[in-house]
Amino acid sequence: MSGTLNPVSDSIPRRVNVGAYDSPFSGVGIEYDPLGVKPGRTGITLHETGYLPANSQWNFPAVFSPFWRFYYNGARGHCMLFGERAVELTPAHLAVIPPHIFFHCLGGNPVPTFWLAFSFIRKPAHDQEMPLLLKPRDTELCLIRDLREMILADPNWEPRDAIYRNSLALLQVVLSRPEWRWQPTLPEHFARVRQQIESGLASKLTAQALARCAGLSVPGLNRGFRRHFGTSPARYVTETRVREATRLLLLTENTIDAIAERAGFPNRAYFSRVFKKVTGEAPATLRRKHRRVG
Repeated sequence: MSGTLNPVSDSIPRRVNVGAYDSPFSGVGIEYDPLGVKPGRTGITLHETGYLPANSQWNFPAVFSPFWRFYYNGARGHCMLFGERAVELTPAHLAVIPPHIFFHCLGGNPVPTFWLAFSFIRKPAHDQEMPLLLKPRDTELCLIRDLREMILADPNWEPRDAIYRNSLALLQVVLSRPEWRWQPTLPEHFARVRQQIESGLASKLTAQALARCAGLSVPGLNRGFRRHFGTSPARYVTETRVREATRLLLLTENTIDAIAERAGFPNRAYFSRVFKKVTGEAPATLRRKHRRVG
């Protein structure tokens, strides 16, 4: 566990809420382990815990991040937009969002906001609706109340270890709820294939090459992908490439031609056609509409 000191009071103007896009550190929370740190026995890595009693900074377009988010608001006034679906953050629900989910944050009213940013070793089932909204239980509300009190009690957020342990306890309770449906644990040879895809997007990821990586026949690879990923190898590769291209469109100055090449598409025309089929928007349109400014 590691951390840096950032006083949490809204009254300190030098602290800027940067929104936690590609980094889990928002600038206004208690920072723990960065991305990439191996999880502990629970499978959870805590990145940030935060609470703002009057959070008026909630307009963040095009959020698309490699970490999980947990939100609980003490009053109405903020919402999130997932495509055409608007989800309001209210005291009636806990909201949990896995990584690589595209959404917008909307709302300017000062609202009590509690959040956690974390990584988790398991992945939700492919048909699990996201974000997952959970009616808070007494145990969860007590942990949130205790965390809020500890955060507000000391400008240096001491005792930091107590905040860390209570945050992990809250996440363990939430992630063990029966409303979750999880993907089965990946066998080692399919974990190897997934790593091969994610680290080799610019290469030719044919079914034959992936089957060799897994030590399987092509039909065996196809059956395993349907079971463990809920889709075909070709579709999984395409979606992974589109996800990486989306990240580059929103977070870099790279040209669309360069992004197409880096994500593994043979040319810009093919990239644009596939990207629009998957996301519903052309690459240039998505960048123009949703890119974060500043």
